[in-house]
Amino acid sequence: MEAYKVLEVKQSVFDSNDKEAQQLREQLKKDGVFLLNLMSSPGSGKTTTLKRTIAALRDEMKIGVMEADIDSDVDAKAISETGAKAIQLHTGGMCHLDAAMTKQGLEGLGTEDVDFAILENVGNLVCPAEFDTGAIKNAMILSVPEGHDKPLKYPLMFSIVDVVLVNKIDVLPYFDFDMDKCREYVHMRNPKAEVIPISARTGEGMDAWYNWLRTEIKAFKENQ
Repeated sequence: MEAYKVLEVKQSVFDSNDKEAQQLREQLKKDGVFLLNLMSSPGSGKTTTLKRTIAALRDEMKIGVMEADIDSDVDAKAISETGAKAIQLHTGGMCHLDAAMTKQGLEGLGTEDVDFAILENVGNLVCPAEFDTGAIKNAMILSVPEGHDKPLKYPLMFSIVDVVLVNKIDVLPYFDFDMDKCREYVHMRNPKAEVIPISARTGEGMDAWYNWLRTEIKAFKENQ
């Protein structure tokens, strides 16, 4: 007779989250809300990228942003200055958002007047990649100072995203960053991922990002 039981808690948590994520995705489709999960390391330029994106698209669609962080409301304040609807989510020390947290955030944001919702996930390349948030698409930002080898070091993150924005290309001359190698490594992990070089600071390459979003949102609306 066994003296104890072994419970695979992590597997159970993931299974439960995956079910909740799929239910959330189905609800988003019914409601016509395109949810983008945006991930990256701290300091990669997520908020700057979002501010430019909102400025470019706010006349075409109704945008709402959920800013997730362990603490502080710095990012929500920055986003609210753009005129977009914004809410700050505090994770209570957790380094990621899961589907239940995302659903709670959407309820707090209020999606009745939103057709493009953005979740700016907690800044790191490990935990957020492990949990399906229920988003329609996943995006991540890799900044030039981080190096072109990050897809080799954080394989899960790059395997689950639909698009990789390579930010801060305006500082390429000052770093040993190989864009061709970066594309190669990304596609090693995920052959279908789009790779779009941008500079959120100068605006270079941002039109390609806006057009990617327009195309994905249009396809989502047409397939509701």
